[in-house]
Amino acid sequence: MKFTLPALFALLVSTPLVAAEVQVAVAANFSAPMQQIAAEFEKETGHKAVLSYGATGKFYAQIINGAPFAVFLAADDTTPERLEKEGHAVAGSRFTYALGRLALWSSSPTLVDPAGEILRSGQFNKLAIANPKTAPYGTAAIETLNKLKLLPATQPKFVQGENIAQTYQFVATGNAELGFVAVSQIRKDGKLSGGSAWIVPAEFHEPIQQDAVLLKAGAGNPAAAALLDWLRGNKARTIIRAFGYDLR
Repeated sequence: MKFTLPALFALLVSTPLVAAEVQVAVAANFSAPMQQIAAEFEKETGHKAVLSYGATGKFYAQIINGAPFAVFLAADDTTPERLEKEGHAVAGSRFTYALGRLALWSSSPTLVDPAGEILRSGQFNKLAIANPKTAPYGTAAIETLNKLKLLPATQPKFVQGENIAQTYQFVATGNAELGFVAVSQIRKDGKLSGGSAWIVPAEFHEPIQQDAVLLKAGAGNPAAAALLDWLRGNKARTIIRAFGYDLR
């Protein structure tokens, strides 16, 4: 195949000299936006982001035990800070990529009222939450119930997910009538994608500050550095905002 000089130059400047791959640990709540971000990132840079999803606490255990992740997108700020202090992450690389929002959601279009009064009525059998020991959205759910003084009444009805993705599945499949999920899981194109929901006021729980950090395994990896830089850019921020996250 022959190229004219202008076409060859355009090809060279639009493609990295060496495309690389980056292993990324992604908090379960951020799976949908991260899939879009990874696709756009690869299209623009040529680098490939290989994504793994799970609970922040479980990723921490895997990372300190040698899992080869290069970048970690956590569901909180404390875990990346801890990794940095313990020498498992590159000092100074941590930043907040999103501020998470919590929702009480049901796949039924009429069950959850806009004020969340369904929780006080008790007219449900199962309430799904993520494991508060490993998932920050689970911690936020417990804090919300404490704020409402409803934890003792609702606790016997808990169905606990390993992470926020499993919690969402419990509700989506009807194994729980309602549950606390991430707003990002139930929004599409800026609107509720189905069911009924109460968006929990941000002041009902501690901020869900989600931080990204470059791990020691990613030091020197050009794709890891490029991904973290891309996350700070306008294209990524537009995607993140569209899924219902707040931004700094």
